Amino acid sequence: MYTVIGAPTTRTFRVVAMLEELGEPYTLDPKRPHDPAVVALNPSGKVPILLDGGVPIFDSVAICQYLADKHGTFTFKAGTIERAQQDSFTQFSVDDIEGPLWVAAKHSFVLPEEYRVKEVKRACAFEFGRAVATLSKRLASKPYVMGENFTVPDLLLGHCLGWARSIKWELPEGNVRDYFDRICARPAQKKAIAIRAAA
Repeated sequence: MYTVIGAPTTRTFRVVAMLEELGEPYTLDPKRPHDPAVVALNPSGKVPILLDGGVPIFDSVAICQYLADKHGTFTFKAGTIERAQQDSFTQFSVDDIEGPLWVAAKHSFVLPEEYRVKEVKRACAFEFGRAVATLSKRLASKPYVMGENFTVPDLLLGHCLGWARSIKWELPEGNVRDYFDRICARPAQKKAIAIRAAA
């Protein structure tokens, strides 16, 4: 039994979604970032934290890839060309898609008010739009980024595209919007979305 620490309205959602995809049992402890119990495990105070056998693992991307590797699904084998291509999509999702979202969030509510620069959010929206155009080209007509197989970067991208919608950064009509809808239609994703909505 895994323990997931973190509110599902944060990047913890990704870990919940991965465990739902895997069908693995877990308990959810919905602590907020910087809660004393979180800081006791992760000095940065960030969530999510996965406890596996009592050992804490930090960072949502690392956790999701660990779970995929451990259970031998939603990933290609390390050391293969396919895994290199998959990892490229993972890096793209973090740098190009999530990056503008996170910077916009920091300048909306994360940073102390005196350090927020309102104008940055306009540049972030522009960057995000450019990244989505790149995703559209890389995705082409494939159902998922690696083709027929749903993999870790699909889970990450699904979360980021939903995050964008939640702050009114609309997705253009076409293959990216269809891709997002396809991810959201997966039974495990529907359950994770319901868990987040109830939080």
